Amino acid sequence: MGIKRMRTARNMLLTLVLCALGVNVGSLRAQDSSQQPPANLQQNPNKQEAPPEAGGPDSDFGPYAIPKKKAEETPPPAPEKPKKIEGMPDYSIKVDVPLVSLDVLVTTKDGQFIPGLKKENFRIFEDGNPQAISNFNQSTAPITAVMLIEYANTNIRYMYDALNASYNFAATLKPDDWIAVVSYDMRPQILTDFTQDKRAVMGALNMLRIPGFSERNLFDALYDTIDRVEQIDGRKYIILISTGRDTFSKLNLDQILKKLKNTQNVTIYAVSVGREYRERAEAMGVGGLITTDWLQADNQMNTFAHLTGGRAYFPRFEGELPEIFKDVGSDIRNQYTLAYHPTNTKLDGSYRKLKVELTGPDGGPLKVRDQKGKDVKVQIYAREGYTAKHQVE
Repeated sequence: MGIKRMRTARNMLLTLVLCALGVNVGSLRAQDSSQQPPANLQQNPNKQEAPPEAGGPDSDFGPYAIPKKKAEETPPPAPEKPKKIEGMPDYSIKVDVPLVSLDVLVTTKDGQFIPGLKKENFRIFEDGNPQAISNFNQSTAPITAVMLIEYANTNIRYMYDALNASYNFAATLKPDDWIAVVSYDMRPQILTDFTQDKRAVMGALNMLRIPGFSERNLFDALYDTIDRVEQIDGRKYIILISTGRDTFSKLNLDQILKKLKNTQNVTIYAVSVGREYRERAEAMGVGGLITTDWLQADNQMNTFAHLTGGRAYFPRFEGELPEIFKDVGSDIRNQYTLAYHPTNTKLDGSYRKLKVELTGPDGGPLKVRDQKGKDVKVQIYAREGYTAKHQVE
């Protein structure tokens, strides 16, 4: 018993010393007991230890192996920007902005050209909306034109008038002009292709001696001529010398008008022939059917010219022809060329109406006076509209 008391006293003394030193005696006892593994894990012969690279505990009593992240993997480097090669141009997306070009002729009531107008004197409206003029030019330019002549076996007066009109126009040509000659009855026939040789033009006209057919396929011939001149760059003109009547074309009036609306850079100057015969028939009291046909023919000639920005002439006498073709040559060589980027940028294939006005320095209508100081009425000739491009062209 004495020894037992001594041990007890020694243990109490040791406990007091440890407490004085701040050591938790209970935790030491718990730690001592925790060093012994659980009996069930000791008795399990199939226990598998987690491999060290798995990142779990290395002791026998770890319940799960926690996977370890791969050792300090470095992220892949960011791709380098391509280096600029010297001499190689930078590429960019280009958007085409539509540009509408318009030839404008300004004359007095008597047909005299009015020179000296400035960009500020013109105003353009597309479908009623004002447009800003970006380009402006006025210069004397050579002519690129086709003489399209009706030469059918109908009446000797028509042929005589047509030949006289053609000779008068050929006489106005200048050395730099390019002219082709085409005649038509049932179909067009190229008498001479584009040439600057006035003698070749006269020679082609001299071939018109014996007409072949009495039919006048005006619509077909005009459509075919437009197709041909569209392939030529720049501004082109068609000098249409015709009665304006059509008797046998495969195309109708609506189709040829649609063709004209879809055509740019082609202007038609129409010179009617056979007016003397018509007036003689009316004086003789010939029925209204002939009168109606001629009125329709005149209307067609007017429409062809106005749609494309040209003029139509209806001479009553042969003596009027030289002055008419002098005016035509002056008109073609002395036009104002205006261009603008339309505010309506849609490529929808729609037909858009154009209107040109003249304005003075004060913003009001432009006033033109003659040598005597009297106001002169001004006439403006420009195409009535154009057809916008389609999205896919």
